[in-house]
Amino acid sequence: MASLEAIQELRSLYTEKEEAIKAQLAEFEYARANADDTRILEELCFCILTSAVGPKVGMKSLHAIQDVLLEGGKDEISERLDGVHKYPDRADYIVHTRDYLKNDYGLRMRQLVYSFDNPEELRDFFALNKNIKGLGLTQASHFLRNIGFKGYAVLDRNVVGMLHKLGVIDSPKPPTSKKRYIDTEEKMQNFADELGIGIEELDMLLWSMKRGYIPK
Repeated sequence: MASLEAIQELRSLYTEKEEAIKAQLAEFEYARANADDTRILEELCFCILTSAVGPKVGMKSLHAIQDVLLEGGKDEISERLDGVHKYPDRADYIVHTRDYLKNDYGLRMRQLVYSFDNPEELRDFFALNKNIKGLGLTQASHFLRNIGFKGYAVLDRNVVGMLHKLGVIDSPKPPTSKKRYIDTEEKMQNFADELGIGIEELDMLLWSMKRGYIPK
């Protein structure tokens, strides 16, 4: 477990960054109340595009394909991503996922995300669904956080590395199974409770400590 000194340091750092963190979380809350179906789909695609390259590249990539996201084919989207994203073939993930959501759910994204009463089932739908490409538990948590859902940890290598450095968890490697993900998330939640902040706030605080800015 984290030392008393580390806890005091984190609390002090949180005080410095609290305003910026809460401003970003307020944007997510606004999205939950106001985002339409297209905006929610864009956020899902942003998280698909962010995996392995980070949010800055993910956002640039989303902007590159935004106007063709609803109707563009694999080749067109791949061409848009070429030179912007390290893996332009993520176009396959985008198109497969979009067409699945269109064919099975009519792209009624707000209705879909609010159709789940159980938070675990909601995340599992996006993380473990073979027809939603490029998302695991980490990016599914990222997606849900970004549209205003609370209680999920985004356990990427930055956050997991910081949790390990602080002594909250035993391994610096991101979890690769659902069981380990849930276990790590529970430990992080307990640590957030000890600090007196929300798990989303701790997530963003740890990420910013590693990367130097508040993530989207």
